[in-house]
Amino acid sequence: MDVIRGVAVLGLMYMNAYFFGLFEYGYVSTELPPVSDHILQIVSLIFIDGRFRSLFSLLFGAALYIQWQRYQNLQVLQKRLKILAYFGLFHGFILWAGDILFIYACAGWLTCKYLDQKDRVIVKRAMQFLVIGAAVSFLLLLIEPSYIVTRADIEFMQSYQNTYASMGALMSANGIAFFIMIIAVPLITMWMSASLMLVGIFAYKKSLFVKGIPKPYVKHTIVAALFFTALRVILEYQSSHLAVALKEPINLFAALFVALLFIHVVVKKWSEGSLFYSSFQCIGRLALSVYIMQTLVLLILFKVLYPSWILIFNRIDYFLLVTFIAILQFLLCQLYSHFFKHGPLEILWRKLSS
Repeated sequence: MDVIRGVAVLGLMYMNAYFFGLFEYGYVSTELPPVSDHILQIVSLIFIDGRFRSLFSLLFGAALYIQWQRYQNLQVLQKRLKILAYFGLFHGFILWAGDILFIYACAGWLTCKYLDQKDRVIVKRAMQFLVIGAAVSFLLLLIEPSYIVTRADIEFMQSYQNTYASMGALMSANGIAFFIMIIAVPLITMWMSASLMLVGIFAYKKSLFVKGIPKPYVKHTIVAALFFTALRVILEYQSSHLAVALKEPINLFAALFVALLFIHVVVKKWSEGSLFYSSFQCIGRLALSVYIMQTLVLLILFKVLYPSWILIFNRIDYFLLVTFIAILQFLLCQLYSHFFKHGPLEILWRKLSS
């Protein structure tokens, strides 16, 4: 599981990096995007967008169940989740509005109610939560006006100038964006994350993280992943309001099945004793510290040192930058793990939760 978590935390950065400029816009292309933009967008829709976030949710649910088995005490788990929520609030309001820690703490609190339930109940609730999250997401996107923004638009440039007018403006824009994210938690993200956490619990109980997907179900999972992913790619090039509203719900299902296949592949490689895959184990053990380090590095680059990157970077530039940071983190984690077993934030989390 540490290996999978290591893959997930590095993979998250490939999607998150777009949102360190103007969070409310994410990636904004030029009027005539280069060919590399189209290629990387397809790659993202297939392998990245929502996939690693789903992986994290599956792992978080499995980890909750493991801790519950160890302590047999919900109060211990709830205290850990409470501290994680505080981390998330600080991270979201002070550093970056795209925080996932607060969301996971809230979804984890809901998931705790089902740790002692039978498999049938867990699967039923997971599907119900998944449908609730997808349905609410669809309805909100359906009533929200959709339009394409490019860097040449006055609206984009005005937002850029207002946000980067001063450090106070930067912090204010980030705080407002995170406040909106918090409002979305009970409406959409909590249900989506909790559903995936419950699937993670079920997957752990069925030894998915040890043996991979059972052989009779591998083909079914591949077919489902291909179907929902292909549908999501098709929707990307449809301009109707209905198509735009369907993107996120469809991507939720695509991300789930692709994440399950990621787990299957990593488990099979791990069982083969692959040195490359096993090297991710130490990254997984430092996942919280690695995640916050990514925020700090990208924050300094895009908010402090090179804010103009937002105006000139294409997708390939983000990809190369994130790959460079990922390699650095990979090497730093190898070095750090030779001297310490746990990361600094992992140690702090344990002490505050004890």
